[in-house]
Amino acid sequence: MGSADSKLNFRKAVIQLTTKTQPVEATDDAFWDQFWADTATSVQDVFALVPAAEIRAVREESPSNLATLCYKAVEKLVQGAESGCHSDKEKQVVLNCSRLLTRVLPYIFEDPDWRGFFWSTVPGAGRGGGEEEDENARPLAESLLLAIADLLFCPDFTVQSHRRSTVDSAEDVHSLDSCEYIWEAGVGFAHSPQPNYIHDQNRMELLKLLLTCFSEAMYLPPAPESGSTNPWVQFFCSTENRHALPLFTSLLNTVCAYDPVGYGIPYNHLLFSDYREPLVEEAAQVLIVTLDHDGATSASPTVDGTTTSTAMDDSDPPGPENLFVNYLSRIHREEDFQFILKGIARLLSNPLLQTYLPNSTKKIQFHQELLVLFWKLCDFNKKFLFFVLKSSDVLDILVPILYFLNDARADQSRVGLMHIGVFILLLLSGERNFGVRLNKPYSVRVPMDIPVFTGTHADLLIVVFHKIITSGHQRLQPLFDCLLTIVVNVSPYLKSLSMVSANKLLHLLEAFSTTWFLFSAAQNHHLVFFLLEVFNNIIQYQFDGNSNLVYAIIRKRGVFHQLANLPTDPPSIHKALQRRRRTPEPLSRTGSQEGASMEGSRPAAPAEPGTLKTSLVATPGIDKLTEKSQVSEDGTLRSLEPECQQSSAEGSPVEGELSQAWREQRRLSSASTSGQWSPTSDWILSWKSKLPLQTIMRLLQVLVPQVEKICIDKGLTDESEILRFLQHGTLVGLLPVPHPILIRKYQANSGTAMWFRTYMWGVIYLRNVDPPVWYDTDVKLFEIQRV
Repeated sequence: MGSADSKLNFRKAVIQLTTKTQPVEATDDAFWDQFWADTATSVQDVFALVPAAEIRAVREESPSNLATLCYKAVEKLVQGAESGCHSDKEKQVVLNCSRLLTRVLPYIFEDPDWRGFFWSTVPGAGRGGGEEEDENARPLAESLLLAIADLLFCPDFTVQSHRRSTVDSAEDVHSLDSCEYIWEAGVGFAHSPQPNYIHDQNRMELLKLLLTCFSEAMYLPPAPESGSTNPWVQFFCSTENRHALPLFTSLLNTVCAYDPVGYGIPYNHLLFSDYREPLVEEAAQVLIVTLDHDGATSASPTVDGTTTSTAMDDSDPPGPENLFVNYLSRIHREEDFQFILKGIARLLSNPLLQTYLPNSTKKIQFHQELLVLFWKLCDFNKKFLFFVLKSSDVLDILVPILYFLNDARADQSRVGLMHIGVFILLLLSGERNFGVRLNKPYSVRVPMDIPVFTGTHADLLIVVFHKIITSGHQRLQPLFDCLLTIVVNVSPYLKSLSMVSANKLLHLLEAFSTTWFLFSAAQNHHLVFFLLEVFNNIIQYQFDGNSNLVYAIIRKRGVFHQLANLPTDPPSIHKALQRRRRTPEPLSRTGSQEGASMEGSRPAAPAEPGTLKTSLVATPGIDKLTEKSQVSEDGTLRSLEPECQQSSAEGSPVEGELSQAWREQRRLSSASTSGQWSPTSDWILSWKSKLPLQTIMRLLQVLVPQVEKICIDKGLTDESEILRFLQHGTLVGLLPVPHPILIRKYQANSGTAMWFRTYMWGVIYLRNVDPPVWYDTDVKLFEIQRV
């Protein structure tokens, strides 16, 4: 039968379903089989031939028919899983049911009255169909999930058969050890199966259905208590699923082994269509959803010894009940870490390769999913995090992240990407090794819209952060605290900043310490505290190699004197705020000599008007995101609990200051009648007295007269002579006692868990456009907005 006929028959069946007012019996196979038995419709056809309005109409007007349709489709998948899908006809039925359920499920989820439907048992659906089996009947959702899992390891359908003979019997489906059928070599599996286009296609369709099952989360509003575990994910990742380990491994290996460049031949992708990429994308999306787990609320299961193969570390106590999270957290072999890190770095760098030979390689689009996966790996597996930081391989992750941050800074639709990039860098910056690695010279010349400089990866990071702060869009302002916290965390380890990045840091200080900026919002002064802390760390711990920064501080010494003499009287406050009304521009670029941008780079572009984006929940403030630790003499970290936070004169600059300021702010700042915040003299005095200026003032006091003397003696305006003097100068014994180094480490909390959930589902919603699985359904987790 031609495909046109089969489409027509399928459409007739849909029309019959929508026009029937009487319930159709579940036993009426002649009617139900029209939906899957004789048709060969693609998933795109199913979406076109089953319009949203009709699904909703059946749901409202003949709910029992929609229920029976779902039940029968699940039953067919269960039968396919039981039999092993040997005939082409059975394979076709499974695919048709899979596509139909992918189409219908979102409309079940969007209606609160239907939400429990899949978790109820269907009368008479016991295995033998007899009434007496009802008490052990599974909920429909469980039957569906177990059938999908079985079908993902079905020989000759989704995996290569290992049997030579064609005489197959049904029982091998149950005796089959799916660990021998893992889809790709990598973690815990050495054999790489022959690529098979058909198997990849079938896996992809089943994974799309699985993702659709999990997507019930999109139809619940963001809940403050993140204990809302997704029942679909919870069951699928439990010991009830005998394929949990091989499937986790298959998904992870499929993603990390993927090489979009294709055998290293440029322009290769133009000759061969790459059928692997859609599978890899789907695998990445399923993987990050199964790993959506709030670490704060995990119970411990009893995992029998058989489920943990040698790839998993058994020495640790049993982890969370979600086996995917459990397995992820127990990967421990160096070669596995190497495989994962190399794979993710290769894929994240892929869009950067584009810029050398345009269109020479296939450009992947799923970097956001990869960043979420990398985040989960670092968050759930501390050994992996230490492995990443052990060598300069971490820079292969850093450079792409900085590239994405710089590229997305002007684009409102990519705020989520900006956040996850910054969160990853915040997590990494809590480890001393990250700061140390940044000293490696930066020689890779990825064309980026930033000034040209010669220096290290630390310079690259500072130059990109400066660009984000001074030329990103307004909605990035909540990230400023995070960006500067990262710079503070790495600052004690930076051996030598270039002149370009030293000037950028001083330009930020200049911009943040204008009176109108300091007085125009209650938290703006924190940014000045962070920058002063950066300067103090470098002067106290890395003075020797940092003559560029010292020179920049001397040149801009006026800024520090201005801060020390900040006016606090009401007329001055009033005047500063008047000036603000005239110049609403957030930060000027004046005073920052922008060099020419790198060759071949494109300026960061705003979103095209009309671009769809999904809303995000607010992220917690930096004080909730991080926990302060002090670095002891031996390099170990000691957590600073709030009670030991009274700081000495210079002590730890921002430490006591921030938490106190939050409280005093409320007390001292008078809220005017309009409910707008306005600064008071007392409020300014409360933090001005804590500005950690002593070290810098002492440095200026010692060095400025010497530098001026050189200039007068030699009639110099030449900076190289002054830099040479500063390189050999020393301040030993002249500076205040070094303050202890303070690191603000990322700490998991329910606020970020909720943010990750909304971000991840927003990405998945927007990326699944063919077919548009969730488009135009009533999602509640986020809003869909147009730029």
